[in-house]
Amino acid sequence: MTLPDVDPARLEEEWSADKEVLASLAENGDRSDIVRAVDVSFRGSEPALDRLEEDAEELGFEVIEREEDEEGEISLFLGCEQTSDEAAIRALTKRCLQIELIYDVEYDGWGCTAETGLIS
Repeated sequence: MTLPDVDPARLEEEWSADKEVLASLAENGDRSDIVRAVDVSFRGSEPALDRLEEDAEELGFEVIEREEDEEGEISLFLGCEQTSDEAAIRALTKRCLQIELIYDVEYDGWGCTAETGLIS
């Protein structure tokens, strides 16, 4: 599958938000070199999310769950294992924005827990 080019302005907009999340993780003692579960979410129509769910594994993700909010908007949560360093998160965001273009869904961000390397 050929991945489309992402609008650089859109990538920078997302990267600005990503940097805030990374700063918050760092404040909580995160060691960005530790591989951990990272989830991403997409909103969209049922047929678009169905297609994305079918292709998730090919795109490097596993399906976590599908959720409907109070307004009836459906979100699909996907997960992968990776680090939270800047290069890895930037690559993840770019891949998600490419998915947004291919599947006609809306990328809604990523999340993970801070990993300190300490056993609690």
